[in-house]
Amino acid sequence: MTAAPARAVVPPPRTAAEGPVGPPRETDWAEAVAAVRRWLPDGRILLVCHVNPDGDALGSMLGFAHGLRRLGARNVQATFPGPLDVPEPLREVPGIRWVIPEAEAWAEPDLLVTFDAASTERLGGLAGRLSTARDSVVLDHHASNPGFGAVRLVDPAAAATSVVVEQLLDRLDVPLDAEIAECLYTALTTDTGSFRFAATTPAVHQMAARLIATGIRPGEIAQRVFDTRPLGAVKLFGEVLGRCELDAEAAGGLGLCWTTATRADLEKHGQRPHVLEALIDSVRCVAEADVCVVLKEIGEDAWSVSMRSKGAVDVSRVAGLLGGGGHRAAAGFTGAGTPADVLAAIRSVLDESVIR
Repeated sequence: MTAAPARAVVPPPRTAAEGPVGPPRETDWAEAVAAVRRWLPDGRILLVCHVNPDGDALGSMLGFAHGLRRLGARNVQATFPGPLDVPEPLREVPGIRWVIPEAEAWAEPDLLVTFDAASTERLGGLAGRLSTARDSVVLDHHASNPGFGAVRLVDPAAAATSVVVEQLLDRLDVPLDAEIAECLYTALTTDTGSFRFAATTPAVHQMAARLIATGIRPGEIAQRVFDTRPLGAVKLFGEVLGRCELDAEAAGGLGLCWTTATRADLEKHGQRPHVLEALIDSVRCVAEADVCVVLKEIGEDAWSVSMRSKGAVDVSRVAGLLGGGGHRAAAGFTGAGTPADVLAAIRSVLDESVIR
């Protein structure tokens, strides 16, 4: 009987002196391919995306799950931390039925693969699997990622984690099919704002073309992801947007717009917390502000903060200084205290993050 491989040696997280994480090297890709193939077909492969998953997190994870099945994997689990509450626009992503509650996930998987998690904190109660898994591969595209896991495929230049997933599937010799493509297209269109954000490069459109060529229907996917909301969510949005405030002098005169959404708002309109994830897209349209912020109440004096910038402010720096992370134009963190306390903390570091 062949002995199982020993647990992989996990490199330490990057330090500030090492600078920002860079694109994966060929050796990183080779190690990732080897780690996946090492546990085919019968190894226990656990796929995990971040808490409150968006389209990129779920689409990337499920696209890779389909790829593993094409490779003959027999034991694959997919999950995320927290309640098993999938946003309505993502409930038709192929393979969504495979997602299980975190309590049912293997405690000691052979291979752990994480998706779109910029830090171990985003893995919640599943972060411990990084130490109990024999192998681990991290797929991400956040520049703020400190580096965790045994094999790190973190590409800050990628428009979405699904870009990294497609490249890994290609190196694993998994051809694209309609199910994989629908998952990855959902992910790609989510993180590019339906191809409106600055990260939308020629390579992004080339990837979209490859995915569409499998026969998927991009119009139907866009309608589900961007244009489908319960009436209660629409009414909630209207109420919360009515509370928007503007400080035109903030961020060195570039402007700051913000609003708050409370648990009482959700209860009043009969909505689940995940509906608030799309709220920031409405706030970021305010013409008078480069920086837009939504404070979402998650507990007593606790707020999940979403931040967006039109480009003149590096909100990933703001979020990083406040314990979070993300991208230059999109980031977040968890704030404590009253909304006024959280906004004061943002203002305290906002001017330092203006791009001159």
